[in-house]
Amino acid sequence: MSSLNYKHLHYFWVVAKTGSIARASEQLHLTPQTISGQLSLFEEIQGEQLFEKSGRNLVLTDAGRLVLSYAEEIFSLGQELEEVLQHRPTERTVQLRVGVSDAVAKALAYRLLEPALNAVQSTAQTLRINCREGKLQQLLAELAAHKLDVVITDTPMPPTANIRGFNHHLGECDVSFFATQMLAEQFSAGFPACLNGAPFLLPGEDAALRSKLLHWFHANELRPRIAGEFDDSALMSAFGRAGAGFFAAPSVIAEMVTKQYDVVLVGQTRDIKEEFFAISVQRKLTHPAVLAISEAAKRDHLWNRGTPLAP
Repeated sequence: MSSLNYKHLHYFWVVAKTGSIARASEQLHLTPQTISGQLSLFEEIQGEQLFEKSGRNLVLTDAGRLVLSYAEEIFSLGQELEEVLQHRPTERTVQLRVGVSDAVAKALAYRLLEPALNAVQSTAQTLRINCREGKLQQLLAELAAHKLDVVITDTPMPPTANIRGFNHHLGECDVSFFATQMLAEQFSAGFPACLNGAPFLLPGEDAALRSKLLHWFHANELRPRIAGEFDDSALMSAFGRAGAGFFAAPSVIAEMVTKQYDVVLVGQTRDIKEEFFAISVQRKLTHPAVLAISEAAKRDHLWNRGTPLAP
């Protein structure tokens, strides 16, 4: 078998990152014909088709995605070596590229990611987190293109998603309800009756919690007045802090929510469960930081428990 030609691998890597031979040729200062020929030779030597055409762009095949995952590591190590030789800090840097669905509460996202910081810093390595927030479909597309290592979300990957990915269940917890002290006193009936006719801030359509809340309202004959709908959980909580309405959040971060947004815990229900997932392109997690996130979530004693209300 022929040895790996790293020049060919580099051309492949740039084409995969830019999405087209034309853009790669601009970046590499080579003619498109040169890159196309070298890429075809690379595929012939490896005995695998690495790209497929999609309109004017190129998309990776399964084999291409596998090669890209190794290329990313190889050229990342090369850049790290250059930094070491230039007498920059010599500790090994582990990069974690994580996408967080905007439906996931920011405090909860930090709680999930924090073990990765602790796990890597306990070794001779340092961790650099590149955290992106957005819609789940957008993040899954970046995951498929190997621009992300993992996506944190409140729902498993939809069956309609046109990528190969795997769901890793991180945990589930009850749901708690919050309001400013003034709003809670204004609607002072016992929970959950206090929500009847009260202004309520509802998560956006992409959030798994939205449909669960609406179903729970109907099952308990509750008719809150929907005062706003929010795709972004942090923005919803900020409106809650301003007294615009009651809002819900995972019970596992209830204490953080009350302190950060200066609100009171009104009630909670075990009839609604928020679930959280890590989605990766690998069936078995291998990234050390992602492994730390998954293992810590399984050990966390606060998952699957509510936060008891003060008597």
